[in-house]
Amino acid sequence: MSDDDAFETPHPRETTALFGHDDAEAGFLDAFRSGRMPHAWLIGGPRGIGKATLAWRLARFVLAHGDPASAEVQKATTLDVPADHPVARQIAAQTHGGVLSLERTAGDSGTLRTVITVDQVRETVPFFGSTAAVAGWRVCIVDSVDELKWPEAPNALLKILEEPPPRALFLLVSHAPARVLATIQSRCRKLLLRPLTEEQTGKAAAVVAGLDPTAPEIREAAAVAEGSVARALMLLEGEALGVHKKIAGLLEALPQTDMRQLHALSEQIAGTDRTSFTVLVDAIDHWLSQRLRAETVDLPRLAKVSEVWEKISRSARETESFNLDRKPFVFSAFGLLAEVAR
Repeated sequence: MSDDDAFETPHPRETTALFGHDDAEAGFLDAFRSGRMPHAWLIGGPRGIGKATLAWRLARFVLAHGDPASAEVQKATTLDVPADHPVARQIAAQTHGGVLSLERTAGDSGTLRTVITVDQVRETVPFFGSTAAVAGWRVCIVDSVDELKWPEAPNALLKILEEPPPRALFLLVSHAPARVLATIQSRCRKLLLRPLTEEQTGKAAAVVAGLDPTAPEIREAAAVAEGSVARALMLLEGEALGVHKKIAGLLEALPQTDMRQLHALSEQIAGTDRTSFTVLVDAIDHWLSQRLRAETVDLPRLAKVSEVWEKISRSARETESFNLDRKPFVFSAFGLLAEVAR
């Protein structure tokens, strides 16, 4: 797929289809039907597997069917709300008064902020204090709680989680739920999602990309996406699959680094193609997450991996947000990764 053919992934609020998370849907539906639904849910799992899509799906259902005891809710088998339903249309158009989305936004310079600010979190106070929306429900989606500006924003969120108003629903998306503030975790019901199967990943990516699920590029992207639809879609853009192969080779060789290959990669990523940089950051993130899961006993090494992960993540956000030279990021990141691999 050439750059000219690249497609724009729709925002999760616009996506009504969900693949592979039937158990999570059923768990939420059972809780809602019971009339004793937790006011806060922590939706966790790897990047790109549908966490935000599920959060918006939950929000649509609650706002479209506000009465848990209604016949429609009691006989529902999924959380599906048709795209032409008034609530679905309003949410997609960002005109529904019953939902508040907290995500990174553009700053004064027009570039995307690196964090969700405390002022954004404080918007929950007037939002939940206003007249209730359809059927009395108000829903706040935080995508993602990992990006809350520390420590002010998590503490501001915690304050309202501790004293939730009636018929309030918080849906907190997290790529690393174990790292979420413990006091926030304790006030949420956890809904942990598993990566999709290769087949589910291919089908979902094909739907978004408008391609045949049996197309060679779909199969190749799904094979290395490890259950992440977002990763598969990213790998379908431009020369992303080729870039991913180069990065994978360098990561596999750590702590040894072929400087000639690293220079070549930095030259390729230093261009104007944002996808290549995103592929690099995603691959590093995945490599570190594997190390983090592996170091469950060795606490000093666990702390080291976490520290490196935070440093690289912060540097990546700053490089992207302020349009900095990407070459220094490439060399710095692989230097830190080599330390972890030793």
